[in-house]
Amino acid sequence: MWRIRSFRVIPPHALAVEFVDGVEGEVDLSADLWGPLGEPLRDPAVFAAVQIDEFGALVWPNGFDIAPDALHAELAGGRRGAGAAA
Repeated sequence: MWRIRSFRVIPPHALAVEFVDGVEGEVDLSADLWGPLGEPLRDPAVFAAVQIDEFGALVWPNGFDIAPDALHAELAGGRRGAGAAA
C-alpha cells in the first residue's frame, strides 16, 4: 500500500500529493465530484476539509475518499481505476 507523505489543497478542487516513495503531482478532482458524496465537495470550503485517515486514504468528513493506490497509479503515469473515488 502506498503511503502519502503530504498533501495540500489547490483551490477549488485539486490536490498536490507527495508519496513516501517520491512520486508526487497534482490531481484535479473536479470531474469526480458528483453524486451524494461528491456534490457537497463542489463547495471549495468543504473540499478543503480533506484529511488522511488511519488507512492512508484521503477522506472528507462526509465519507468521500480516494484510495492511495489509485492516486499513486495516476500520478505515476497510470489512470485511476473504478472505485478510486467513492
